[in-house]
Amino acid sequence: MQKLNLKDISQFVEQNIGIFHQKRIQSLDTLRLSQILKRKNPYLFKAKHVLTAEQIIRGIVDAHISSNEETVFGDWLEGLAIFINGKVYDGKKSGIQGVDLEFDDDGVRHIVAIKSGPNWGNSSQVAKMISDFKTAKKTLRTSNSKLQIMAVNGCCYGRDRKPDKGEYFKYCGQRFWEFISGNDTLYTEIIEPLGYKAKEKNDNFMKSYLQMINRFTKEFVNEYCDDDGDINWKQLVEFNSCAR
Repeated sequence: MQKLNLKDISQFVEQNIGIFHQKRIQSLDTLRLSQILKRKNPYLFKAKHVLTAEQIIRGIVDAHISSNEETVFGDWLEGLAIFINGKVYDGKKSGIQGVDLEFDDDGVRHIVAIKSGPNWGNSSQVAKMISDFKTAKKTLRTSNSKLQIMAVNGCCYGRDRKPDKGEYFKYCGQRFWEFISGNDTLYTEIIEPLGYKAKEKNDNFMKSYLQMINRFTKEFVNEYCDDDGDINWKQLVEFNSCAR
C-alpha cells in the first residue's frame, strides 16, 4: 500500500475533466427533437397545463440532460476511482465482465463493480451483478483455487447503513473512497479539484444549450402549433403514439 498524494488527483482531474464537459456538449450536438418527443409523455404536459413551446422543450431537454450527465459523470468518476486505487494498491481496470476494478490487499483479491449512487438498479440488475460476481470468482480461482476473493459494489456517493449484503459488500460515499484509497477523508478532499475550470466549461455548455433550446422551440412551433400559436395537442400525441 502506497500513501496517496492529493497532487496526483488534482493533476488527473486537470488532464481529464475536459472529457466529461466535451461529452456533455456532444450529447446536445447529436440530439434531435423527434428523438426526445418520442420518449416523453405528452399527456403529462397537458395535465400540467403547459402552454408554450419553450416550456415543453425545456422540460424534455432538461430531463434528457439530467439523465445523460448522471451516466457520463458516473463513468468519469469510475475512471478517477480506478486511478486512485492504482496509485495506492496497484489496482487495475478489470477485464472480467461486470467487474470494473481488481486489486489485492492483505492477501485478499477485491473485485469491485462501481456505480454512481446507491439506488442504481432494480432487483433484476442487482441479481445480474451478483451473477457476474459469482462468475468472476470462478474465473479467478481457475488459476488459484485457494484465492480469497471479496466482492464489492462500490457507489461514489450516498450511504448504505448495512454494507454486508451476504454475497457481496456495498460501500457508498465515504466508505467507498476510503476502501479504495485507505484515506477516510478522501470523499471530501476530491470535491475541490473537480471544480477545475468549471465556470469556463459550463459557460461553453450553456451557449450550446441555449442555441439548442431556440432551435428546437422554432422547430416545435413550425410542426406542432397552429397559426394562432396554440399547441396542436392532437398532432403531438399522434406523432408520439400513433401505431400507423
